[in-house]
Amino acid sequence: MRIATGKYIFRFLMILLFVTLTGCATVGPDYVPPRTSVPGDWHAPLKGGLTPGETDPQTLASWWKTLKDPELSSLIERAVQGNLDLKGAMARVREARARRAAANADLSPFLDVTGTAKANRIREEGSNGSGTYNRSLTFDSNWELDLFGGVRRSIEATEADLEASQEDLRDVLVSLLSEVALNYIDVRTYQARIEVAEANLEILQETYDITRYRLEAGLTTQLDVEEALYNLESGRSQVPALRTGMEQAKNRLAVLLGENPGAIHKELEKGGPIPVAAVQVAVGLPADLLRRRPDIRRTERELAAQTARVGEAVADLYPKFSLTGSIGLETLSTDSLLSSGIRTYTMGLGPGITWPIFHAGAIRKNIEVQNALQEQAMIKYEFAVHSALEEVENGLVAFAQEQIRRDSLGKATGAARRAVDLAYNKYRSGLIDFSELLDSQRSLLSLEDQLTQSEGTVTSNLVRLYKALGGGWTPMTDSES
Repeated sequence: MRIATGKYIFRFLMILLFVTLTGCATVGPDYVPPRTSVPGDWHAPLKGGLTPGETDPQTLASWWKTLKDPELSSLIERAVQGNLDLKGAMARVREARARRAAANADLSPFLDVTGTAKANRIREEGSNGSGTYNRSLTFDSNWELDLFGGVRRSIEATEADLEASQEDLRDVLVSLLSEVALNYIDVRTYQARIEVAEANLEILQETYDITRYRLEAGLTTQLDVEEALYNLESGRSQVPALRTGMEQAKNRLAVLLGENPGAIHKELEKGGPIPVAAVQVAVGLPADLLRRRPDIRRTERELAAQTARVGEAVADLYPKFSLTGSIGLETLSTDSLLSSGIRTYTMGLGPGITWPIFHAGAIRKNIEVQNALQEQAMIKYEFAVHSALEEVENGLVAFAQEQIRRDSLGKATGAARRAVDLAYNKYRSGLIDFSELLDSQRSLLSLEDQLTQSEGTVTSNLVRLYKALGGGWTPMTDSES
């Protein structure tokens, strides 16, 4: 038995004990969360049911329930279960969790086992020679002492990476829910527009038929007939484009649910009303975005991870200390390798040190690289904050102004219906030209279509506003992500 001993081992262990008792240094910058200036209030005036009150967390987390549409709620639940982008984000969370566990393992000692079998043959002149077989088993261990915090900084980085991946999962969820709702609203809006168009086609067809009868009776001219036909076919030409848009929205919905295009066509074949926007919406304050928006939270965690990587790079300037040990067993017989018998063994224990003295400036350049990446991460965070504020401000204006437009279109449509009735009666009485009747019918068709679109846009703008506010997620446990 041979044990490596000496004064240097004793001194090394004393230094290790002293460092352990007094605490290890962790080089590099410590992370400080960024302080970004945000306005105290929203710039856009809060109109159309928008209020500055604090947003209810449960309402914001399940905002689609405010639309009171069971079909939409069902689609969203199925999308959460089947969407492929969401599954990919979940896989990235599991990957980040495994990377964090692997980084934590660097703080523990490592043990390797090596086994060999070697034949030795000695041959003398005039003999067949003789041979022996040596068998050995070696246990090697190594423990790198993280005196300057390089490993700990690496663990900090992987921990922040894990948290960033969780925020990315939430961001994917927020986008998914809004996309499902927007496409569903598109389907219902297209169905309503098709219904309006087909109802108007019946009126235009009736006008065309009456004009032909009047021509046969000599009460009108061929010009009136051609104009009536023009009006009819012009209205009919709008329907195919509306059906195309409806089919595309249905296909997109199916893919969002993780299904093949066409899978939910039968389910949505029967038309339904456009979901109605909530009467009042509390939007909170701009500062609330910093804690609600998953994309902001993700970029903040990415900044934390990159700050830790700066420290990890700085630690490469300092020496790395380690303790190494080995136990070796050697025997001529396999049976006696692990049992009492004829065998020899050796044991060794000793410190090790690695210190990069000259690397042609590569280490310091890597530190510069990591510092530049940290600066980029900070800029990315600030940009995410500004973009979020812009998105909400635009959403506030769009939601309020579209309601004003919808109300005006409603009044205009009512007036256009009355105008068509008056024009029709006057035309039959011979008081106005046929072209005036056609103009009033065209105006009505256009206004009814615009009103239907506006009703869908109001609800779509509410969905976009909820998304901009960071709605659609609740804190998840590790087992859920």
